[in-house]
Amino acid sequence: MRVFLVVLLGLLLSVGDASIGVQQAQASAKRQQQIERSKKAPVKESVRKKASAVAPKAAPAKGGTTLRRSAPGVSARSVAVRPMRVSASMVRRPTARAPEPARLSYGQLAGLDKTDDPLELRSSVALIVDQDTEEVLLAKNAGAVLPIASITKLMTALVVSEAGQSMNELLTVTEAEIDTEKGSRSRLAVGTQLTRGEMLHLALMSSENRAAHALARYYPGGLQAAVHAMNAKALALGMSATHYVEPTGLSSGNQSSASDLAKLVKVAYSVPLLRELSTSPEYTVRVGRKDVEFHTTNSLVKSPSWEIGLQKTGYISEAGRCLVMQTQLAGRRLVMVFLDSAGRYSRLGDAERVRKWLASEGAVEVNAN
Repeated sequence: MRVFLVVLLGLLLSVGDASIGVQQAQASAKRQQQIERSKKAPVKESVRKKASAVAPKAAPAKGGTTLRRSAPGVSARSVAVRPMRVSASMVRRPTARAPEPARLSYGQLAGLDKTDDPLELRSSVALIVDQDTEEVLLAKNAGAVLPIASITKLMTALVVSEAGQSMNELLTVTEAEIDTEKGSRSRLAVGTQLTRGEMLHLALMSSENRAAHALARYYPGGLQAAVHAMNAKALALGMSATHYVEPTGLSSGNQSSASDLAKLVKVAYSVPLLRELSTSPEYTVRVGRKDVEFHTTNSLVKSPSWEIGLQKTGYISEAGRCLVMQTQLAGRRLVMVFLDSAGRYSRLGDAERVRKWLASEGAVEVNAN
């Protein structure tokens, strides 16, 4: 019995030792896992730092767009992208083209713009004549024959006014009035119907090309008859250097001199209708279903410093800027002609120079032929 008890006690002691050994082993394993985790922790932190360097941090941005991006080796993160402001320096511009050289007028090609004059006019050609005495107060290349652009319309209006046709007759704008010479535009659409008087008004005041062409097309005998009448009238007035090929002035074939145009202005001024219509500041006509307002091409008409009895402007590249007027200055009735002026407002500036010169004391004849 004693032996049995001794054996049983030994077995219990061995089991207790085994249990303690197991607990010790488990504790040892747990401590080893903690050591391993502590060793790996810096590596994870390093990876996080690298990930933040590769992928931008999520930051709220006004107007931004949230996207999903993934950095290599890092799980996808939510990041905010700010709208990009594009500066002028960031825009890739196309290669700049060299500007096309300005097209020279006939007067410039002939060197007329190099002519000096005491008033330093920008017009290559100028002529100021006393309407009553025919005294020449200023002359600059007055005999040069050049394209006259829409000054042509003054002769068109003169022959139309002398044809005896009704000013109340309706004229229709057709495709024949479309400008194939210069490709200019018009607010008188094909199909527009206006009276002859209205067409004449727009041709003189606003230099409306389609109106002038329609007037000539409706002339007795048609367009060619009108052009023939224009040339015949020029010869009758002693305008020996003048020639017309069409009624608008769009063709550079319409040519004259300042001396010839002064004669035309004097005769046109004798027609009350042409005086009234050419000096009108604005005029409204019915085009289709709406009213369209047209304005004068000569701002001097509206100036209180001027008393203009008749005027007409003109421009095509071959002719430069042109202007003819009848006006009263310094107690005289004068005819002014400016041709081949450089610059949009230079012809008006030249007229102002002449006005101030005539208003000053000691104004004398200027000749720069």
